[in-house]
Amino acid sequence: MDVSINYLAVAVAAALAFAIGGLWYSPILFARAWMREAGVDEARLQGGNMAKIFGLAFLGSVVMALNLAFFIGDKGTLAFGLFAGAAAGIGWVAMALAIIYLFERRSMKLWLINGAYQVLILTVMGGVIGAWR
Repeated sequence: MDVSINYLAVAVAAALAFAIGGLWYSPILFARAWMREAGVDEARLQGGNMAKIFGLAFLGSVVMALNLAFFIGDKGTLAFGLFAGAAAGIGWVAMALAIIYLFERRSMKLWLINGAYQVLILTVMGGVIGAWR
């Protein structure tokens, strides 16, 4: 497989996803609803190793962006990148979460919050990677 990857675009896409997550799960947008639906409180959120959590979350964003870059391959255009990201977000990630949430008896509201975030970041990642050839 001979696919040229723009690693700077991958890094920027991952950083954007990480930044969007900071806003998405902030009190400005969905923090309160997410905490309620996920069954977490401030004390539990503050109790973890934040450097480890944020570091691994960013690493996960890099892996997602790199995987999407390989998927997009050399067909990169803004339109194809946006489509590929949205298709991955809706068809794979949001549906995988839906299946898990059904069996875990989690709320549709939690699925909408988390699933929409994944669709959004994968669409943004795909746009950046597809456009930045």
